[in-house]
Amino acid sequence: MTEQALERIAGYERRFNTLFEEYFDALSTRLDPPKFSRFAPECLDLLRDLSLRGGKRMRVVLLHEAAGLVTADPVEGLDAAALSIELLQTHGLVHDDLIDDSPTRRGGPTTYYAYRERFPRHPQTALGLTVLAGDLALALSLQVLLDAKVPVAMRQAMVEAQTRAAADTFLGQIIDLERDFTATPDEDVLHCVADYKSARYSILLPLQLGLLAAGEQPAHFEQELRQYARLVGICGQMRDDYLDLFGDAATMGKPTGIDIRDGKHSYTVSALLSSVSGADRGVVEAALGDPSCTPETIDAVREIAERCGVTVRMQTDMRRCAEQASAVAAGWRPRWREEAVTFFERVPLWSVQ
Repeated sequence: MTEQALERIAGYERRFNTLFEEYFDALSTRLDPPKFSRFAPECLDLLRDLSLRGGKRMRVVLLHEAAGLVTADPVEGLDAAALSIELLQTHGLVHDDLIDDSPTRRGGPTTYYAYRERFPRHPQTALGLTVLAGDLALALSLQVLLDAKVPVAMRQAMVEAQTRAAADTFLGQIIDLERDFTATPDEDVLHCVADYKSARYSILLPLQLGLLAAGEQPAHFEQELRQYARLVGICGQMRDDYLDLFGDAATMGKPTGIDIRDGKHSYTVSALLSSVSGADRGVVEAALGDPSCTPETIDAVREIAERCGVTVRMQTDMRRCAEQASAVAAGWRPRWREEAVTFFERVPLWSVQ
């Protein structure tokens, strides 16, 4: 990214973080929970903590830059769309961490583990409250769009885009779980999971909402937007899977090797299984799906993966996918602002770094 683009991105993040904090400050009065309830304020506090604790806000950046494809002028409705996207993300994190039984997220406890600590002798209560907290975040993500001060037709189109993306994400979570019941999922299955679970709400939805807010009709460019989002989403999922084994736990705010312990057939695990044999395969298969797998065993699996060329293979695949996405964005030049198109050409390459 150019220095100018990076400064612009940092500005989006700073502004949105202030906006998000103000939103949560006012939320208790908007919801008006019963005065006797202790659980309702605690739920809002947990959602606030997770939402404000961190995150790259890449969806917010894509939203603003998508509007910038159409116009350089300020665009009404982007704040509501940004809040909606990030509340949907909070919903996804709460439920994803429950599904994966993850103890940490963004350097702190997950909502599920916070509730488990709060109710150590009532595991079903902790489970139920976690589900409801995620559901509340989803409802809020739609409400903020319904409250947006934009024309009715635009508001309706935004809500429709949001609900479609949410439904696709839920389907993605379902097929993500199904994938791990397949001994050797092929590349098409892995790509399909990444598309439904991640690309459609993390890439495609911000593009659609940004264009809608700027007065453009994304339906006119459905095929190319979906192609771009799918490629960037696949690239991003590859990177997440790669970092799960080869990343730095302190930087990520969560431990490495989670996919190995959970027996997930991620991009990295699938590449590893297709590359090992003999004693190395025995080590990998023994670790795969073992929740008590030690850090030393994960280190051994990592060493095998590096020795078998999995790191190079993953990096090559990510780079190829990013270049394909950049080529799709380059085709937008005849109709949209060149400066903004240039940004989207660079996003895929940025996502693999």
